[in-house]
Amino acid sequence: MNKLNNKDRGFTIIEVVLVLAIAALIMLMVFIAWPALQRSQRDTARKNDAQTVASALGSYKSNNNGALPAASGTGATSFSTFMKNYVQNLSNYDPSAVTPTTSDPGSAVTVDKMYVVLGYGCDGNAVSTTVNSRAAAVLVKLESGGGQQLFCVQG
Repeated sequence: MNKLNNKDRGFTIIEVVLVLAIAALIMLMVFIAWPALQRSQRDTARKNDAQTVASALGSYKSNNNGALPAASGTGATSFSTFMKNYVQNLSNYDPSAVTPTTSDPGSAVTVDKMYVVLGYGCDGNAVSTTVNSRAAAVLVKLESGGGQQLFCVQG
């Protein structure tokens, strides 16, 4: 019968260090990739939310003879009422957190990092400088690369 000595059993220190180094490398790759993946997911959700608001603006226009909601005020035609009645669920934004903005062109409304410009359409990849009372632009700021996405509601 062949007996093993105590010194022949177990792992060597080199094997243990090698396994720990490989595990550390895998953990490092995961921790580096995770924030970029989260940013990408948030950007996708923001784009979807902006598209939802643009579609809801189109529905609002159809139901109100081509008129857009008013940026300020609290009445039935206000943007706040529009958000409550037409936009029920957004993943990144609170539909009730609507702030009229005076620094943007036209009648702009801010919902977190989403800007809705009423009365101006789109001119390529930017908000148009031409007044169009039946057009709107939904601009959302993205985290990846500091870009933005523009959705248009034409008049």
